[in-house]
Amino acid sequence: MTETAVQNAELAGLKAYMADNPGTVIEDVARERKVTPRAVLEALPESMVRIGAGEFAAAMQDIAEWGEVTLIVHTDDAIFEFTGAIPNGAVGRGYFNLMQPKGLHGHLRHDRCAAIAFVERPFMGKVSAFIAFINRDGGIMFKVFVGRDETRALRSDQLVRFHALADRLAPNAG
Repeated sequence: MTETAVQNAELAGLKAYMADNPGTVIEDVARERKVTPRAVLEALPESMVRIGAGEFAAAMQDIAEWGEVTLIVHTDDAIFEFTGAIPNGAVGRGYFNLMQPKGLHGHLRHDRCAAIAFVERPFMGKVSAFIAFINRDGGIMFKVFVGRDETRALRSDQLVRFHALADRLAPNAG
């Protein structure tokens, strides 16, 4: 088999796996299959993912208006979760700076964001919706999950905002 044929077979296998297991942990599949998390996201069924340009500041400024969400940073060594409102931010001195003195704050390398994925899929028996900020290397910088209400359902107001942002930043995707 040629290298291209092997790659096509691997991609077909990944797509079949993700169709059968759409709720699996993206980073785990990437590590096990020796592909990038972006490749795993792209292998999800088209109805579950839309990927647009990396308009980092526009996405983060919109998310700052949503209220309480969960931001997750998943590395090989830890999974950090922050639940609360994402603060407003602005670009300055080469970073997207989250503008508050306490809670979630910091300086994000927005220029490394190559794409933004909008994902709606089952996870642990419930529907989930999240935005994955994808870096130039195909890794996930972090994810922002649509919040849940008191019944553990996705917050409808945030889901409307999620879809509107996806329509704006990934209009021609999936």
